Amino acid sequence: MTTAPSTAPATALPESVLLPYQQAWIEDESDLKLGEKSRRTGLTWAEAADAVLTASRSKVAGGTNHFYVGSNKDMAIEFIDACAMWAKAFNRAASHIQEELYEDEDKNILTFTIHFSSGFKIQALSSRPSNMRGRQGNVTIDEAAHHDQLAEVLKAALALTMWGSKVRLISTHNGVENLFNELIQDSRAGKKRYSIHRITLDDACEQGLYQRICQVRGKPWSLEAEEQWKANLLADTATREDALEEYYCVPKAGGGAYLSRAMIEARMVEAPVVRFEGSAEFNAVPEHYRALEINAWCIEHLLPLLEKLDPKLAHCFGEDFGRSGDLTVIAPMAITQQLLRQVPFLVELRNVPYKQQEQVLFFIADRLPRLQGGALDGRGNGNYLAEQAAERYGSIVDVVMLSQSWYLNNMPPFKAAFEDELISLPRDSNVVDDLRALQVIKGVPKLPDAKTGDSKDRHGDAAIALVLAYYASLMDVTPIDFTPAPLPGVSRQDDDSDDIEHTGFGIGGGAW
Repeated sequence: MTTAPSTAPATALPESVLLPYQQAWIEDESDLKLGEKSRRTGLTWAEAADAVLTASRSKVAGGTNHFYVGSNKDMAIEFIDACAMWAKAFNRAASHIQEELYEDEDKNILTFTIHFSSGFKIQALSSRPSNMRGRQGNVTIDEAAHHDQLAEVLKAALALTMWGSKVRLISTHNGVENLFNELIQDSRAGKKRYSIHRITLDDACEQGLYQRICQVRGKPWSLEAEEQWKANLLADTATREDALEEYYCVPKAGGGAYLSRAMIEARMVEAPVVRFEGSAEFNAVPEHYRALEINAWCIEHLLPLLEKLDPKLAHCFGEDFGRSGDLTVIAPMAITQQLLRQVPFLVELRNVPYKQQEQVLFFIADRLPRLQGGALDGRGNGNYLAEQAAERYGSIVDVVMLSQSWYLNNMPPFKAAFEDELISLPRDSNVVDDLRALQVIKGVPKLPDAKTGDSKDRHGDAAIALVLAYYASLMDVTPIDFTPAPLPGVSRQDDDSDDIEHTGFGIGGGAW
């Protein structure tokens, strides 16, 4: 039996004429705001609405002039036309669009202006930097990545913020080395204070873009038609790289390894990576025997390293979970007086039962001086260990569900630490491979699904543990000196303390 294509929207269109991402853009009142977007998603149209709302207000209500700087005359006319439409829709008293001549140093420049009864105006200017001189008001730089003199235009616009004006940059990408992309990366790394909005074609469609297009064009919507529409847009571009740049916010040449080998190795120091692999025999014995074996291993291999840690420094840790297919990696991190992040050692566990992973993690975290935070991979089976850590250490532990948005927000500061020489980690070829596995995938720095390493038996595990540790080092918590309470019915002498000098039963795994 053939089923007719669905014509009911997957989600109802919002009652507002503006889609959710357009509303979010207008509601963000940051002084500096930046929108990286897919083509034709209507962000400039929403900006026109915001410009009308601002220019039509009185000064007491926060009104001001609004200046639009596009990369060509057609863009200026389109923006002013959109402003005129919004002024009519909002019933704001405004003049007709006026063409005015602005006298510059060596020639007259045509501008398009709408005047409001508030005394303020919206004016579309050319991209000539000198146009900003002597003006006061908010500034929109549209298709910023495609301006020939973006740095100069931006410099002139930012001068207006001294008196409270706001600057907005809107654009599709135009190459990874473009100033527009550099501003985005620096902002995500915390080096600049732009508020970032990212709207890919998929983001826009999930929030009703194609449904709105069908509504405006009087066409029935169906999921099949929407998927075909997106497929046609991507297929019509010259190359796959063009499609990703135009519709998925991925600047060209932005793929490949996220961190260069040279930069990674430059941040490496002589420090150990301690490894334990569970054998079939080890995993088969009762849990209390495994606990004794692991305690002996921890005392022999980890305690000497933990005792060398500076008790005056705050510490944190990150953990990426694996059971049989992937590794569990635990990354302690010290934070120096100069705010350097130092990883004194790494621990890798392969094929180790849950309870013994918990035992190793607690052995380390219990002995980290001035413990200020921990971040653990909470996905899938890793949720068990993350929950146990959160229960033991309380609010200083964050159970992290790694997602596109988490990667997008937390990878740039991690990369900035490498660029600015603010991190050190153990020198180890496997750790290099794990960090090199990080890639920019559809504009998001993350791990690919495929296995990594020469033997394909890793999945960037050390990289995730390290970025989680760095994330934990930025958590706004108070360091503590932690002393675990004994479990009910267990005396301090019976606990897995340093006083137990058990040599194990010889059933454990070993280094690999």
